[in-house]
Amino acid sequence: MLEDVEFCLRGSIARDPQYIMRFHGARNTEEQLIVAQDDEGIALALYIDPAVLERLSRHDPFAALTGDNLADYLTVAEGVSHFVYVTWNAGFDKPVTLLELELQAEVDKYVLGAWLLRAQGRGRFPRELHRALFERARIDPTAAAGRARLYHVASSYAGRFCRRVAASLGGGRRGATRELLAELRRFYRWGNARKLRHIERFA
Repeated sequence: MLEDVEFCLRGSIARDPQYIMRFHGARNTEEQLIVAQDDEGIALALYIDPAVLERLSRHDPFAALTGDNLADYLTVAEGVSHFVYVTWNAGFDKPVTLLELELQAEVDKYVLGAWLLRAQGRGRFPRELHRALFERARIDPTAAAGRARLYHVASSYAGRFCRRVAASLGGGRRGATRELLAELRRFYRWGNARKLRHIERFA
């Protein structure tokens, strides 16, 4: 399996959903991180449904992030977050729980979306984004594959943390952005238990 995933990373075959479904634990979703491990380490492949990429090529979110392309943008952002987070932690030989992975992805999606929308809005803060991500979002039970509660917990904690992000980005206080970046970097490096304690204490 490890050789298959390494080949998958090198070629375009990762765009083929039928190929992805060959792997143990693979699900029929628009975004999926495939992880294989052996004695020599791990190999990763990130699958994004070609239809998502095609829609984004027609409606570039970096030109204008709107209701028409937000869902697809967040799908890709989630996949990239998973890929980078597993890779970063593997570099330090740190284990990653599924809750930690999903919590960080929810935070990453919000931060990336908020920063992009604020830049496109000439500094105006996009308050609707928090509602779209954490209040109106629904979990697909099929895609969740029996882990709906875990995704609810990750979303709930991330939503609380991202209210702090929103307050920093939208408050206009001098130095707030620099302080927020420092907090986000610390948060990224922490393990699951410390992330949750931080949110429970401060958010």
